[in-house]
Amino acid sequence: MSPINIRSKKADSTVIASVILVTVTIVLAFTVAYWIRGVTDHYAKFEKVEMQSAVCTWDSNTTSWKITLRLKNAGTAQATLTGAFINDEEIVAYDQDSVVDGSTSTNMTKSTPLSSGASVTINIYIDQGYASLSSRTVVNVKIHCAGGAEYIKPIELV
Repeated sequence: MSPINIRSKKADSTVIASVILVTVTIVLAFTVAYWIRGVTDHYAKFEKVEMQSAVCTWDSNTTSWKITLRLKNAGTAQATLTGAFINDEEIVAYDQDSVVDGSTSTNMTKSTPLSSGASVTINIYIDQGYASLSSRTVVNVKIHCAGGAEYIKPIELV
């Protein structure tokens, strides 16, 4: 019988163990990177509504002010507009309407979705007969979003 060379078999098992260890490390690194990417993508989305313009005009036919707001969602997530306020009172308190152009929503009773990058125009009508408001009065118009953010714009009634 010939003697068996044991030393050569030990070298093979060391190489195989190293290859398995490196493979497991690489797979684990990719798994952790994929998981972290999913977590950060989920929490990195935000809503940010910008008031691009706010104009007040007087309508002599209806004897009311018309405030036209142009809003744009500059965030990465969809924003949902849920309410409109004048001087921290809901529009309903003024017995007037706010109408989102292109929809049937009045008084902002229905939430208005605003996709990322999209724009919307909101018209707010205030009757001149409301006791505390007159021409040259500055009112704070506030739009409330479902995410809790509020966007305020002071506007002078003409």
